[in-house]
Amino acid sequence: MNIYIAAILFAFIILLYWVISELFTVLFRFTGLPEEKARYQVTSLLTGCGFTTREIEMIISSRRRRRMARITMLFGYVFNITIVSALVNIFISLKVTQLGASLGSVAILLAALAVIFVFIRVPAVHSWGSNVMKRLAGHFVQGELSNSVLLLDYIGRDSIAQIDLYKVPEAFQGVPLSQTGLKNDNNILVMLVEKQGGKAVPATADTVFQEGDRLTVFGDYNTICRVFEARERFADESEEAAEPVQKQGPKARKPFE
Repeated sequence: MNIYIAAILFAFIILLYWVISELFTVLFRFTGLPEEKARYQVTSLLTGCGFTTREIEMIISSRRRRRMARITMLFGYVFNITIVSALVNIFISLKVTQLGASLGSVAILLAALAVIFVFIRVPAVHSWGSNVMKRLAGHFVQGELSNSVLLLDYIGRDSIAQIDLYKVPEAFQGVPLSQTGLKNDNNILVMLVEKQGGKAVPATADTVFQEGDRLTVFGDYNTICRVFEARERFADESEEAAEPVQKQGPKARKPFE
């Protein structure tokens, strides 16, 4: 196998890895992980590099994500020892005449994948794809309309999460935040509240939850899901907005109990 064939094979495997990585990234986003965090973890799992950051807590905190992680690791291992080896052996075993005919089809496939790669990086297309996946997730995963939770980050044993309220839990309807018992009874701190059509503002003692609110909260992840009757949702581009939220969080807190 000469240098040109080796280069083509290398490019083909890289693109194939990228396609598989994107597919698994979408699956992890269905479990509520932000896109960039999901992509990093998928790359670590597929390549067998392991987890090198505290973001591992986002994986082990959920049974669904742990199951997905096992599947991803097994797939990556099998892919490395079978698919890659098979491709190399096929290229080596091809005769020169057969190789010339095969290179044309491989080049076309590589060009098509490259075009797709560039196309989906266009912001408008990327945003459209995320919206389509969100609708699919809402239809197939959640089924009926329900409160949703997006895990933003972990701090120690607690987490920062976003709650979209499609229906205010009965215990919180018409009740000021100071009387909900979220902090005293459940150790949940509501940091920011984003009303429909408005911007996120710090929560106060007089804040009353309404349908359509988006809450940024801090506390135990499982408790947050239980108290707000929320289910994990497909993660959209919220992570980009989440970074300033995480930085503002401690400053935005106000005692309300």
